[in-house]
Amino acid sequence: MTATVLPLPLGNRPSQIGFDRLELTRILDLYGRMVAAGHWRDYAIQLGREAAVFAAFRRAAENPEFRIEKRPALRNRQGMWALVGENGTVLKRGAELGPVLAPVERRLMKLVE
Repeated sequence: MTATVLPLPLGNRPSQIGFDRLELTRILDLYGRMVAAGHWRDYAIQLGREAAVFAAFRRAAENPEFRIEKRPALRNRQGMWALVGENGTVLKRGAELGPVLAPVERRLMKLVE
């Protein structure tokens, strides 16, 4: 019996953008703290060809309060991370996830006080 080794198709871009373990852990940690503070109740994750999006909702039947977007195509321009508000405006953009989440973290501190 002979085995045939087939090369994996290597394209320019992956077929789907996703979050790695550390990124998702950081996002879900923030989500858990916002749930514990009684502010968020639901979330959704969308993985696509252009971006991976984590959306956090106050209630399930409304627009997300915040979207955390990862767009690797913007890595060398504005930074691949973006925090998008409920009305679609980009609140913060950057190359690192931590500083992009900072406005939500500050809001959490105000909720807890």
